[in-house]
Amino acid sequence: SAAEISVVIPYFGYARQDRKAKPREPITAKLVSSLLQSAGADRVVAIDLHASQIQGFFDIPVDNLTAIPLFVDHIKANLGELEDVVIASPDIGGVKRARDLASKLGDLPLVIIDKRRPRPNVSEVMNIIGEVDGKRVILVDDIVDTAGSITSAAKALKDRGAKEVYIYATHALLSGPAPERLREAPVEKIVFTDTIRIPEDVLFDKIEIVSVAGLVGEAIRRIRNNESVSVLFNP
Repeated sequence: SAAEISVVIPYFGYARQDRKAKPREPITAKLVSSLLQSAGADRVVAIDLHASQIQGFFDIPVDNLTAIPLFVDHIKANLGELEDVVIASPDIGGVKRARDLASKLGDLPLVIIDKRRPRPNVSEVMNIIGEVDGKRVILVDDIVDTAGSITSAAKALKDRGAKEVYIYATHALLSGPAPERLREAPVEKIVFTDTIRIPEDVLFDKIEIVSVAGLVGEAIRRIRNNESVSVLFNP
């Protein structure tokens, strides 16, 4: 019998269903958390939960790791000097993530894209808050699903005069029209992690994958040795 069971879930499914968007709609993230605990989980390790408050659905420790340090390393290795770089959030909800990335890259300027969703998986850019003309813009998000939001944001940035646009996102769901939209998007590079395996026929030359293996492995080592995991949240 195991003394303790730690469940590692790089992409926590149903994380976007963390509240009722309309009457009689289930809060599926809560159901998943209850099922995991009923099955005997003593601890959960996830990466970039869509809504950090999901941790409150659990009565056991939840370590919400972040891919931001991986993105920081990739940006520093590939984009050279960052004087003309700004960090953009594709929506209001992602501002904290964008601010964290901007801070770790030396307090780069922040841009916020204000958009609305007339229906699920459809978004319209309403306004861009911040200066992007002549800048290299890094769009950072946690999930790319149908890619409608992120590609419309990239187009809006280019229309406002952005010199180059890069996409960095943790979880590549890439459902429905996402592959085609990404191929046609006016971006220089798209960087995903491998929390979700991307089929070979979806990959193309603009997509790069950074591995979360080292991050997850270090978390497991620290948990196994009863060491602090908090250093991984803010390295």
